[in-house]
Amino acid sequence: MKQDNRKQNLKNQYRINEQIRVREVRVVSEEGASVMPTKQALDIARQRGEDLVEISPNAQPPVCRIIDYSKFLYQQKKKAKEMKQKQVKVEVKEIRFGPQTDEHDYNFKLKHAKEFLEEGNKVRAYVFFRGRSILFKEQGEVLLLRFANDLEEYGKVEQMPRLEGKKMFLFIAPKKAGQAKKSQQKMDRERREAEALEANKAIEEQAAGDGLAASAKGIDALAQLKDSLPDSED
Repeated sequence: MKQDNRKQNLKNQYRINEQIRVREVRVVSEEGASVMPTKQALDIARQRGEDLVEISPNAQPPVCRIIDYSKFLYQQKKKAKEMKQKQVKVEVKEIRFGPQTDEHDYNFKLKHAKEFLEEGNKVRAYVFFRGRSILFKEQGEVLLLRFANDLEEYGKVEQMPRLEGKKMFLFIAPKKAGQAKKSQQKMDRERREAEALEANKAIEEQAAGDGLAASAKGIDALAQLKDSLPDSED
């Protein structure tokens, strides 16, 4: 049911064909961009058997593409899926020590902590004091500080060793933090921004082409003027 609602929301997100009621639009394509009356753009879309899709309604004039609407929705869905796959969910991984952890066990846990941080996860390391081992809390603090120092290349300390009950905690965050999960609203905004950038790029390319054409005309006119002048005498 939720999937059907998402599809419906995506369909209702864009105005197409007769729903576009402005006087003129800027049509962008791989060849560039051009401003034309909306009726003309609709006629072109019908001739091609495609749809006129408004992708940037706030531009002046609004930016549209001529494309099969079903194909367009598929492309948008594919882009959203790719963006979601690139997201990294940040997790907190726990590493547990005893106050008298031996060297082999320490190095084993240090290796795992490095892997966690490289994957973009946070590490919560703690020393658990059982019974009278609480007397060795200074030893546990030294161990955690050593642990933080050995991970300096991979992470940064978010919280220095702190005793809470029978546990002393140390929090380390990755230096190359994983990308936090984005809201659907933020993903939609980024997609719209990308579309606007694409439209602006097409507009700039069109303007650059017009500028080159104008320059070429100017050069031709200058050459003709030069030819019409009498040769200067020595």
